[in-house]
Amino acid sequence: MKFRDLSDLAFRNLREAVLRNSLTTLGVAVGVASLVAMLSLGVGLQQLATSRLNKSGLFDSVFVTPKSNLRRPGGGPPATRTPDAKARPLDEEARAEISRMPNVIEVYPQIRFYTEVRFDGKPYAAMVAGMPESSKASGAFDGMQGRFFSSPSADEAILQVEFAKELNPQTSALVGKDLVLRYAERQSLASQASDPSETSGGFSVVPKEKHLRIIGVVETEPASGFGGFGNGRLLIPLSLAETLRAAQVNDLRDILRDTSSDKPTYASLTVRVKSPSLVEATEAKLKDLGFSAFSLLDVSKSLAIFFSVFDLLLGIFGSLALAVATLGIINTLVMAILERRREIGVLKALGAADRDVKQLFFVEAGVMGLFGGILGTLLGWLIGRTLTLGTNIYLHRQNLPSVNISSVPWWLVLGGIAFAILVSLGAGLYPASRAARLDPVQALRYE
Repeated sequence: MKFRDLSDLAFRNLREAVLRNSLTTLGVAVGVASLVAMLSLGVGLQQLATSRLNKSGLFDSVFVTPKSNLRRPGGGPPATRTPDAKARPLDEEARAEISRMPNVIEVYPQIRFYTEVRFDGKPYAAMVAGMPESSKASGAFDGMQGRFFSSPSADEAILQVEFAKELNPQTSALVGKDLVLRYAERQSLASQASDPSETSGGFSVVPKEKHLRIIGVVETEPASGFGGFGNGRLLIPLSLAETLRAAQVNDLRDILRDTSSDKPTYASLTVRVKSPSLVEATEAKLKDLGFSAFSLLDVSKSLAIFFSVFDLLLGIFGSLALAVATLGIINTLVMAILERRREIGVLKALGAADRDVKQLFFVEAGVMGLFGGILGTLLGWLIGRTLTLGTNIYLHRQNLPSVNISSVPWWLVLGGIAFAILVSLGAGLYPASRAARLDPVQALRYE
């Protein structure tokens, strides 16, 4: 029997019991819709997390610190420890050398210092953090009150929301106001050695003040990353933070190690590369230069494993509804066999082979799976968009930026339709085999 004849006969049979076949197809559509909707949530959440982390600059960054022998495990007492021959200070010279490395697009220090802020005549304790210009694209400043820094060295400040509430419960009223930053500036001592080329090995701390204009309030603290200590409550441009030369924890560390000089060193540097694929090679080069370096590659791998398992669980739960729909297909086709015994007997009496009868029922099952898969994929996409809309309405009421928690890529569309057809064909195995085994004589006698 030709495929065209099989198709015409299958569609005619489906039209004769249109209500029952439509309900069966709708059952397949509901099963596919639940599967597509759940997987779209998993894919959407994974894309959301990945995009936020990529925008934050964590996956394409290497965090560099000077090698330390102060707490090295197994190093023995301080007097017995030998310095690492390859260890180098993390100073401005090292920063310039790292900046010249291939594939490096940005190198900036983690500048944080604890200080006092005076606002409206009252003192407040705060941790100040220097923010690079590239942090504007991290997504942490989306939806903030006010604006980002007008220039890399502007005398401006952005407050973390909890700190802003301490200054004024009405945080929006702070934008445009001035505050005074009181900090300790590090100044190198004049050399008193007989050799002018020798450094003094010390510095003094001088109290200073800096007037800043409040230009914004941000919900989260985007500088609470690696290499720093404590969360920044007052954010200033990184170039401005460098010109302040505020005394930091690493200055005291250098004194304890007797390594302090008139050249300031950095507690850590953040090195950004062109692509996450270049992080591992850059990390190895930094270690060869005599620095300690680490990245978040292992974290990204763990994140990918988590979402793979998460998508698998969502797919399993979503497939349960499709498994129930297969019972509907089996029931529909078995009922069709009982109603069409004489028709099957006539076909076999006219020379139709068992294979032709099987193919007839397979075509009917495949058609129900095809239409059910298409309709189910569309319903799953609509469910995902509805959930995204509801989520964004809630976030909007909480004054939070909107997100996209659902995504239906092409592979999910094609996979959902193909899976529906395969499940339908699998459900048609038993009815097709049963129809093919009918004795044409007994079938023609059936009333």
